[in-house]
Amino acid sequence: MLQMILTGLICGALLGFVMQRGRFCLTGGFRDMYLSKDNRMFYALLIAIVIQSIGVYTMINLGVFEFSAGTLPIIAVIIGSFIFGIGIIFAGGCATGTWYRAGEGLIGSWIALAGYMLVAAMMKTGVLLPVDTAVKEVQIENNSIAATFGINNWILIGLLTAVVGFVVFRTLRKPKVKIPGLKPKKTGLAHILFEKRWHPFVTAILIGLIAILAWPLSVATGRISGLGITTPSANILQFLVTGELSFINWGVFLVLGIFLGSLFAAKMSGEFRFRLPNLKTTIQSFSGGLMMGFGAALAGGCSIGNGLVMTAMMTWQGWISLGFMILGTWTASYFVFVRPQKKAKQSAHAVPA
Repeated sequence: MLQMILTGLICGALLGFVMQRGRFCLTGGFRDMYLSKDNRMFYALLIAIVIQSIGVYTMINLGVFEFSAGTLPIIAVIIGSFIFGIGIIFAGGCATGTWYRAGEGLIGSWIALAGYMLVAAMMKTGVLLPVDTAVKEVQIENNSIAATFGINNWILIGLLTAVVGFVVFRTLRKPKVKIPGLKPKKTGLAHILFEKRWHPFVTAILIGLIAILAWPLSVATGRISGLGITTPSANILQFLVTGELSFINWGVFLVLGIFLGSLFAAKMSGEFRFRLPNLKTTIQSFSGGLMMGFGAALAGGCSIGNGLVMTAMMTWQGWISLGFMILGTWTASYFVFVRPQKKAKQSAHAVPA
């Protein structure tokens, strides 16, 4: 138990610290792909996927642990991921982003977390379990991309690494835009850690390494998985309601560590402060949290569980989920950001009769 607590908290704290300081927000990244044609955060996600994939499959080949892609609940993954993508726009952050932004003092993120944890728990052991079970009945036997095509996983990893390397090279060659900033108040390591703006690609490398670390730490406690947010978040609420120790696992301490790591980073960088949302934002945050919980539980993972981990494991579930998450994010972005702007412009240019 002590090993599970310590390793979970440490791994989570590292992730929360890095994501907070690196402003690693997939919600904003997916949204910016559509609104401003800025793909840097998406490219950063791909970097983290590649690094994790290389590291984890190396451990698998060395016999550290075994991994099975399992089956693919195709309908559940598509519907759940699309709903999750819509939810993160309303919530103002994805599952992991909501945890680390809660550590910054955003009350809206706390509200989104409440909705997220509630519905995720309802889907796993509560009144929505029959819905979850019914939709997941449609299964495709093979979830492994490599097995589908009869090739080795390392071929897929090599192809992805080459594509991502080319994209990153082209991106880094573009002229840099200098962003004016305030005069540094800290020097040395303190300046780098708590003041300097982190490049998203550097943040992605660190997240990829933490994602690799999560596997052996989690496996050592009997949990054959890497980073995961939805089930552990639901487990917290399930434990608080039932008192059943069976709900306490390595993942629970991982998500609590994310909060603590972000809190520490926000405090040290002077970015922590309680921010109370207005009524409209409160309703949106809670509604977004509800959709996140429903979608992630149905899809079998969130932007981390599916979008980062299951993609790195070269599964259909991961890549299909990532695509529909992005599509859901773009759909919500249209109705939340683009459509209101269009209506405002039309009203401004309307000629009085």
